[in-house]
Amino acid sequence: MRKHIAATVDVARVAESVRSIPDVAFATDYRYMCSEGGQTLLRQAVKEHGLSRIVVCACSPRMHEATFRKAAKAAGLNPYLVEIANIREHCSWVHKDKEVGTAKAIALAKAAIAKVRLNTPLTAGESPVVKRALVIGGGIAGLQTALDIAEAGYKVDIIEKSPSIGGKMAQLDKTFPTLDCSACILTPKMVDAAAHENITIHTYSELEKVSGYVGQFEAVIRKKARSVAVDRCSGCGLCMEKCPSKKAASEFDEGLRTRSAIYIPFAQAIPNVPVIDREQCLKFQADKCGLCAKICPAGAIEYGQEDELITNKYGAIVLATGFTTIDPVRFGEFGYLHHKDVITSLEFERLTNAAGPTQGKLVKLSDGKKPKSIVFVSCVGSRDTTERGKSYCSKICCMYTAKHALLVKEKYPDIAVKVFYIDVRTPGKGFDEFQRRAVEEYGVEYIKGMVGKVTEEGGGLAVHASDVAAGTKIVAEADLVVLATAVTPSSDARKLASMLSASIDTDDFYTEAHPKLRPVESPTAGIFLSGVCQGPKDIPETVAQAGAAAVKAIGLLSKDKLLTNPCVAHVNETTCSGCLACEKVCPYGAITADYKQVNSKGLKERRLIAHVNEALCQGCGACSVACPSGAMDLRGFSNKQIMAEVDALC
Repeated sequence: MRKHIAATVDVARVAESVRSIPDVAFATDYRYMCSEGGQTLLRQAVKEHGLSRIVVCACSPRMHEATFRKAAKAAGLNPYLVEIANIREHCSWVHKDKEVGTAKAIALAKAAIAKVRLNTPLTAGESPVVKRALVIGGGIAGLQTALDIAEAGYKVDIIEKSPSIGGKMAQLDKTFPTLDCSACILTPKMVDAAAHENITIHTYSELEKVSGYVGQFEAVIRKKARSVAVDRCSGCGLCMEKCPSKKAASEFDEGLRTRSAIYIPFAQAIPNVPVIDREQCLKFQADKCGLCAKICPAGAIEYGQEDELITNKYGAIVLATGFTTIDPVRFGEFGYLHHKDVITSLEFERLTNAAGPTQGKLVKLSDGKKPKSIVFVSCVGSRDTTERGKSYCSKICCMYTAKHALLVKEKYPDIAVKVFYIDVRTPGKGFDEFQRRAVEEYGVEYIKGMVGKVTEEGGGLAVHASDVAAGTKIVAEADLVVLATAVTPSSDARKLASMLSASIDTDDFYTEAHPKLRPVESPTAGIFLSGVCQGPKDIPETVAQAGAAAVKAIGLLSKDKLLTNPCVAHVNETTCSGCLACEKVCPYGAITADYKQVNSKGLKERRLIAHVNEALCQGCGACSVACPSGAMDLRGFSNKQIMAEVDALC
């Protein structure tokens, strides 16, 4: 038993209480059961007392079941004859009264003993591993993960739904706290990925379907029609220059300028090949024009091009789907819809970027003039417990707001800059010094207080806010208001989670298998997490997690075979009615219909029954609950075992 369990559980009494239970040959307590000493104690007890079953009353089996199973195996015992009674999370952590905690621990121990009596030896099977990885997302997280896996010698496919890889980082101007040029850091990574012999990039593509299991995933990728032949296009740009339809809002520039119907998202895009936006193209909408095909010197325009479905097998899948930002329209008090000079931080990035819509010249969108004063509003949508916002901190907003404020003062010292904030959070290396530099060296005015509303007054904007330090309400004049909007998961996160059977939290961020010990693994075996899809983080942290996800994927791909979970569903063919209720509830697609010769009541008959693919089954038990005839059961967690636990508790 664990040391800190003893604070609310009398562990000696628990051990004493189970000694008198029939079939219990040995019971003791130990301070550090999961330590080397505890495992040695377990092995010695098996040999000295001739134990055929083991019950460990300690932490959650999610944490240490594998540890104790290995110890049992080392002692010559089948590892599936070990049962864990969780008296940490279920007792110690939830009860302050020692008597209550101890009584519950004794009850859980008795239930585990009742179950382990019915445990049977199980043997794990083997499954081959496909030596190829799939990375979903072509931002900095996906690129770093793919490069690390490829450098280890394994094939990698990258899926990116945009026409180019690069993600959100490609839109940024500078990166904090070193103020490096974002493109200067990112572009070499993009080039390396495109040139790497082990990496295949599928841009303008989405995941259509996934089946299979760890080591043997099968993915169908929909490669959308670009209407331009990638292998023939020279990237001359003549088609974009001559295109008469130039009214579409540029996604890359956050709608701050327009683009043509045939376009390359940005200058450094990879592949540097245009794509035709069919909703904007006159040829597709009205069967007119066709100018780009006429003037293309390489004959690369293909109006008849159709979506292509690519099917491949993969041993591991890495989710690197990135993020988006919360829609500021939700927060009507800031007037984002009504005032052109109320913009988001990402729009501000494009305004200050030399390759942006104003070539880096900071201007008001209402009249094109240089602003005299700018107000930055932090936590727009973050740390908001109402239904329209997000309760979590977006982690990067304080730093990129400080970056924006510093860059404005550095380039335009005469512009007055104010920042309204709830708290300043600067947890990274060199972050606090960077933020203080904006205040102390450049004179950015930080005001602790919430912004209530933004109105238009006297030809400019008025920011109505509170000053917590002064205990007053203030009105700050501004020519430009910049909203630091909350980081949210990619819009297709929930769809992908359903497709991959990956877990997500209430905010649609992917959930890790264990927040401390397995932070880059999904609870679904073979699915790994990289970057902001798992939660808000900055670029260094994203790159670090991308490397960690790559290492986990490499560890999987390096194996020729994997041991499969023997705790899987199985069907009693004689009692199965063929209703297939189990097939409908199986989240892994492991159950199918099968016509089979069955012996029932001494008679042979060919009828429909359920069939379990044990390689696909993850042992969730949903089928055994749904089965009306009780024909479906789960090895290691059979209905008899569960009912034995219930009887022991009652």
